[in-house]
Amino acid sequence: MLGKFTFPVGIEWTVAKPFEIHSGWVSIGKSKADGRRSGAELHSKVTLETDPRYIFQFDGQTELSPQIVQIQGNIRQPIFTCKFTRDRSMRSRNGLLDSSLGNGWSGHHGERDKERKGWLIIIHDLSGSPVAAASMITPFVPTTGSDCVCRSNPGAWLILKAEPVGEDSWRPWGRLEAWRERGPKGGLGCRFHLVGEVIGIGAGNGVSVTETIINSRKGGMFLVDTAKFRPENQVSASPIDSPHSSGDFFFNVGPAVVGGFVMSATIQGEGKCSKPEVQLAMRHVTCIEDAAVFMALAAAVDLSMDACLPFTKKLGKTFGLLDNST
Repeated sequence: MLGKFTFPVGIEWTVAKPFEIHSGWVSIGKSKADGRRSGAELHSKVTLETDPRYIFQFDGQTELSPQIVQIQGNIRQPIFTCKFTRDRSMRSRNGLLDSSLGNGWSGHHGERDKERKGWLIIIHDLSGSPVAAASMITPFVPTTGSDCVCRSNPGAWLILKAEPVGEDSWRPWGRLEAWRERGPKGGLGCRFHLVGEVIGIGAGNGVSVTETIINSRKGGMFLVDTAKFRPENQVSASPIDSPHSSGDFFFNVGPAVVGGFVMSATIQGEGKCSKPEVQLAMRHVTCIEDAAVFMALAAAVDLSMDACLPFTKKLGKTFGLLDNST
């Protein structure tokens, strides 16, 4: 240790925006020759951020399998790639068979002419290794007598995290349900649950941590903030050890845990070129895999805007390009 220096705590430390505590030279020790005089000095800039966040953006429309970049000021650094498919053979090649997703999660609705099913997006790190995925496990089908997916019969995605041991091994992390909300405030309805080992309960159950409606015309924000949403069941979580990743996300729910912002994803409305921007609280990220699973969740929200289109409308041209390329 070269030395240390201290700062007095002031009322200005409580402001919500970033605050510069110090900028300039500071003494970090005393002279060995004369203990009464200052020794080494360090030029430093110290800024306090009460809620530091990482910012990511999909560098293209989700269904076109874009890169995902991290934004730091004017710098856009590629951090992930993603692969979207509606080809069921891709699921089996990546160990994502419907039968392996566990305990009724496949949500069979019966044979219908109108349904959107089998969608899958896999997040890869820059080495090409899969680190997270969003798999459509319950088809998006219209309610009887309607052309829309309704709240009482939503489509669903399972958000998965790649296991560090064993190829093509996945662990459920969350479940996203989506539907088309009717009425004057209609739009894309989304409900997200934590599932499985993340909260210490079986994969067949879950704890709801957010529910939101996104304007289907203008777009909007999908937000996970435990201080602004009360879960249906009060369950506390314990960290899970992992040799390759924290595996925890420190994403706890329940009255004994201090809540706060977790993540947000901004998406565009129907028919618009959507390149989701994701903000993620730094305290939930200790390694690359932790961020990846939130990218998979953001991608599922964005794709749900298309999956919940009224069935009297066709999917966008980009889905047609995808079909022609497979």
